[in-house]
Amino acid sequence: MTEKPSLPPTPPATDNKSPEPAFGWTAYAELINGRFAMLGFVALLLLEFFTHQDLFTWLGLR
Repeated sequence: MTEKPSLPPTPPATDNKSPEPAFGWTAYAELINGRFAMLGFVALLLLEFFTHQDLFTWLGLR
């Protein structure tokens, strides 16, 4: 007879609470900072795409 492949063990259930705002270096602050960084990067790419100029030209450094 052929044996059925065993499934990997399921991880234990975790509490999926979202991090709460707090002062200082917290997981919530890092999450928000990362999201704003991604938005800023995409905004910069769109600016360069539509104006055909780079950031340094916009800042007057070139």
